[in-house]
Amino acid sequence: MDGDVKFQPSLPSELFARIDNEDAVDASESIITTTLDKAINWGRKNSIWPMSFGLACCAIEMMSMIGSRYDISRFGAEVMRGSPRQSDLMIIAGRVSNKMAPVIRRLYEQMPEPKWVISMGACATSTGVFSNYALIPVNQVIPVDVYVPGCPPRPEQLIYAIMLLQKKIEQDKGTIKQVLNLA
Repeated sequence: MDGDVKFQPSLPSELFARIDNEDAVDASESIITTTLDKAINWGRKNSIWPMSFGLACCAIEMMSMIGSRYDISRFGAEVMRGSPRQSDLMIIAGRVSNKMAPVIRRLYEQMPEPKWVISMGACATSTGVFSNYALIPVNQVIPVDVYVPGCPPRPEQLIYAIMLLQKKIEQDKGTIKQVLNLA
């Protein structure tokens, strides 16, 4: 036998050509067109910094969303802030009492613009299974952008709510006017 045996595929050799041997395209000739609104909204939707505000059992599900199993960092929202001045999303997880409502309102007012709110769970949305004079829905205290149903809702539901919020941020109009304080 010949010691110099070569593999000869029956397919054309172009299919086995290496991609890294091809010439790279010069990026200076590329053109990207967009509006400033879309560019700013793209940055905002991919860098949401939530402030955790766990009031009851829904907070456990919110904490598990941050873990490695659900990997919220895919959506740019893995940095949970403890300060309202460093966050732009407030996740209300659990029941809101009359005593806690002024605290929630004050924290919401301390958040910089633009700011968004997710109401997580049946208790935060409609006081849940509790028929109690001391509980109020969170939308009576601050405006809510996305509601997450359930008792308690699964982490996947909260991730879906963040995705819905990202769609809302992406479709926002007049962003450049807001940035320049013209609106």
